[in-house]
Amino acid sequence: MGANAIEVVGLSKRYFLGEDHPGASNLRETIAARVKRAGRARPPRPEIWSLRDVTFDVVAGSAVGIIGRNGAGKSTLLKVISRITEPTAGMSRTRGRVGSLLEVGTGFHPELTGRENVYLNGAILGMSRRTTNRVFDEIVDFAGVERFLDTPVKRYSSGMYLRLAFAVAAHLDSEILLVDEVLAVGDAEFQRKCLGRMSTVGRAGRTVLFVSHNLDAIVRLCPECIWLDQGVVMETGPSAEVVDRYLTAGVERIDRVTFPDTPELRANVAWVSVLNAGGEATSVLRRDEPFVVEVGVRSRAPIEGLNLAVSVRSRRGVLLLDESTTDDPSVRLAKDAGLDVARVTIPPVLNSGDYVVGVWLGTDFEEMSWIEEALLVHLEGVPGGRPDRALQLRLPWDVTRGERPG
Repeated sequence: MGANAIEVVGLSKRYFLGEDHPGASNLRETIAARVKRAGRARPPRPEIWSLRDVTFDVVAGSAVGIIGRNGAGKSTLLKVISRITEPTAGMSRTRGRVGSLLEVGTGFHPELTGRENVYLNGAILGMSRRTTNRVFDEIVDFAGVERFLDTPVKRYSSGMYLRLAFAVAAHLDSEILLVDEVLAVGDAEFQRKCLGRMSTVGRAGRTVLFVSHNLDAIVRLCPECIWLDQGVVMETGPSAEVVDRYLTAGVERIDRVTFPDTPELRANVAWVSVLNAGGEATSVLRRDEPFVVEVGVRSRAPIEGLNLAVSVRSRRGVLLLDESTTDDPSVRLAKDAGLDVARVTIPPVLNSGDYVVGVWLGTDFEEMSWIEEALLVHLEGVPGGRPDRALQLRLPWDVTRGERPG
């Protein structure tokens, strides 16, 4: 067991709601708060604890993910560890130079060129000019903005701006790297480059603390992860196991879920149910049999072009299936006011495990319902020796002995 690069003991952070709170975290906020309070008595402001008694260690050279829903305290934790924010109680200790990718693009000046901003941002992030010179070409190549390097960044698209900012931060020469949701930067291709860079950093023996809503990336990049909920550590352990429990904790496993009527909408989802091969409503199904997703749609008038979509995602949030009524020209919803019961059959192509069913209802111009986590289903069965694959399509093979046919 190596030495710890990060140690967090009893860490808590409290914020006061409202604009003139006594717990201002920097000099400017403190002065502004005192000026506002001068000469007037105010009742105590409501408080919120972003972190509560958080304790964990990160061994040097390891990569640890942090997961949790919005407001769980993930970003606050990284800000405290990187010394941007002072804790209310407890302490955090780091051993080694810390690089932070918390707010991509901080320190960029819109009037300066991309080249000038690379040096400016590098200096703000703690890179010497010699280090920036050494990695300059790598930064430019990674960002893919070479043609626009001598153009002021105010003329960059938002994607170009963020790619260059991430490229600078990703080439920090530090022993500890704190990363907050960098995979939201750029398009799919650039996100793959981000993942590759994160993987390279981990293999180089640097310590990484990685916050992301991309749970698949957490599992791939981080052997261990920490689950935060409302500022409290719920669980720590192997990423795959913790992520699975985190996801199933957020969705109630039931065979039918109903939704309230929404009179202001022309149509809405009344219920979502899952039926097994025998037509029975259930949330536990056999992996080797098809199942049916049934959706009740209530409309108040005829609606031209009403579309219903059903999605199936893995517990790690990966979209596996997304089928809609517009895929079948013979289907027509909301011909008249009333109730339509739509059913779509999912063939036995999914591996064993838990899956989240989502439902979308609307037209090309109007979204009426978007229920991302309508219900959870569990498929029982043997994974066939390859538990990591999401789909089991059993595609046909053709094998011919001898030379390739002409």
